[in-house]
Amino acid sequence: MNLRKKLFGDRAFYKMVLTVAVPIMIQNGITNFVGLLDNIMVGRVGTEQMSGIAIVNQLLLVFNLSIFGAISGAGIFCAQFFGCGDQKGVRHTFRFKLYICLLLLLSGVLILAVFGKNLILMYLHGEGQESSLTAALQYGQEYLWIMLVGLLPFVMEQIYTGTLRECGETMVPMKAGVIAVLVNLVLNWLLIFGSLGFPKLGVAGAAIATVISRYVQAVIVMIWTHRHSERMPFIAGVYKSIGIPGGLVGNILRKGTPLMINEVLWSAGMAMLMQCYSVRGLSVVAALNISTTISNVFNVVFIAMGSAISIIVGQLLGAGKMDEARETDIRLIAFSVFSCFGIGTILIICAPLFPMMYNTTLEVKTLAADFIRIAALCMPLAAFMHASYFTLRSGGKTVVTFLFDSVFLWCVSIPLAYVLSRFTGMPIVPLYLCCQLVDIIKCIIGFILVKKGVWINNLVDTKS
Repeated sequence: MNLRKKLFGDRAFYKMVLTVAVPIMIQNGITNFVGLLDNIMVGRVGTEQMSGIAIVNQLLLVFNLSIFGAISGAGIFCAQFFGCGDQKGVRHTFRFKLYICLLLLLSGVLILAVFGKNLILMYLHGEGQESSLTAALQYGQEYLWIMLVGLLPFVMEQIYTGTLRECGETMVPMKAGVIAVLVNLVLNWLLIFGSLGFPKLGVAGAAIATVISRYVQAVIVMIWTHRHSERMPFIAGVYKSIGIPGGLVGNILRKGTPLMINEVLWSAGMAMLMQCYSVRGLSVVAALNISTTISNVFNVVFIAMGSAISIIVGQLLGAGKMDEARETDIRLIAFSVFSCFGIGTILIICAPLFPMMYNTTLEVKTLAADFIRIAALCMPLAAFMHASYFTLRSGGKTVVTFLFDSVFLWCVSIPLAYVLSRFTGMPIVPLYLCCQLVDIIKCIIGFILVKKGVWINNLVDTKS
């Protein structure tokens, strides 16, 4: 009975959790679902087009997560400032996000514009497939140049949305996300296939649709925030001054820099993992693209629960409610893991159906189904790792999360994938499974760290 009370909350608890998590789930779910439809539309055009876009999106993921890491570093303080009612502190953290993200934007555009072609070439392997590899490179470059135009609105939307969520406002980002993905979906249909008299642009049409939808989303979130300063007091006068207290900057950099570096290294590590798998041929790249896109639709539950942990637990820590933060965190982790057991089961059953929607080879479809099954099998592990990561992050243990996340990836997962892919004859499916199951070690480490309570810290003393 005690264990049950420890792991499960009452109806009021789950109502509170779902109030925070469901809007994030809906926004991410719709975004990933439209991403799936986008992927299917491009996949109907051809394997080379799909593979070119998949490679570029893997590269853009590094930029996207570097932005996420920078925002999250300041977001730890933002959630705790909001928890103790310090709107001035929230305003300063917003400014910090703006400065650091614009710096990353300039760096990211420069790197992708100069080195984009060489980065894409790293993923193109396969004997006797020269024409297909050349086509994939061409489509990838075409897609990348257009997507660079959409990085600015993406950055601004992330800054505003992250701050709104940390201040307890999850509905507005959700609504903006829903509108944006619907715009993206309609424009995809019009521009990829040339429907209703629009030009048939293929890969370029997919990129244009994404860029336009990002501007729509950013404009909605920014306008709402500035028009509702009574609900979001931090935004009042946020651009009238450029100042941030030096002490706060130092604290954010000490706690946030490891987090940002972690996100960059983690996303770069995921790109490196895909590069390891890609040496087995273009079919593997296409199959992984399909499986990842499908899995992302189902992963929204534990992704949203991670955000909920960051917000709810962070606010409790900021308010000095340490015991309640510990109890709440245990129940949030349990809810995330148990939910993913059910979702993973459904995904395993449906795995063979999804690849049939793509206009690609039987080999790609078979590999994709196998990769989806593996992702579904490992979903509860991913849920626990994700929840543990956000728990540690909510208390400012960003150096620990760096070791837990990126260091493990680069020191264990990537060397394992590199050796197995290049120096053994192991088939790609069991190879992929081995590389996923090694994360069991991370689950054990995460369990120990969370149980010890090393993350229970108040970072924003109201007396200072």
